[in-house]
Amino acid sequence: MTEPCTLAVLVSGNGSNLQAVIDAVASGLLDAKIEVVVSNKPAAYALERAALSGIPTEVLEASETDRSVYDAKLAELVASYDPDLVVLAGWNRLLTQTFLSSQIVINLHPALPETFAGLGCIEKSYDAFQTGEVAEVGIMVHYVPDEGVDDGPVVASQIVPLSTSDSLQDYAARVHEAEHQLIVKAIETVGSELLG
Repeated sequence: MTEPCTLAVLVSGNGSNLQAVIDAVASGLLDAKIEVVVSNKPAAYALERAALSGIPTEVLEASETDRSVYDAKLAELVASYDPDLVVLAGWNRLLTQTFLSSQIVINLHPALPETFAGLGCIEKSYDAFQTGEVAEVGIMVHYVPDEGVDDGPVVASQIVPLSTSDSLQDYAARVHEAEHQLIVKAIETVGSELLG
């Protein structure tokens, strides 16, 4: 029996995707262990989710203007937990090579590959579908090998159904539901590759 894939999960907000990973680990669906949950926002509800599950939490606020100085501190903090994989699950800060060169990192992003990068992608995808600019919308998990925004090699992607009669809220709810499944699947895929 192989060792579980060890994870550091970086979060900035509510943490519903973190909860999906916590639940998948607890149920035995995912052979992984979350070593630490790190947030750049002390008020992030994700920290509470982690604490309720007995997972160590760390807060590292971004007080420096120099991103690479922050990322060096973040890299040191994460490395102290020695994770196999770093998972960005609603982490709202761009990482520099200072951090990325020290870890294997994957990111959950609410748009299909090569469509919409950056923030506000659920809205952008919804609007583009409604105007006929795109025929399909969805989500992906990708590696973060460099400082490019949401453009690393894709681990997994999934089309999320959308019709012209759907409201943005309908679509957003469907996206979040799909994200909860895809992040677990992606961690399983990458963990298997890393640990053989």
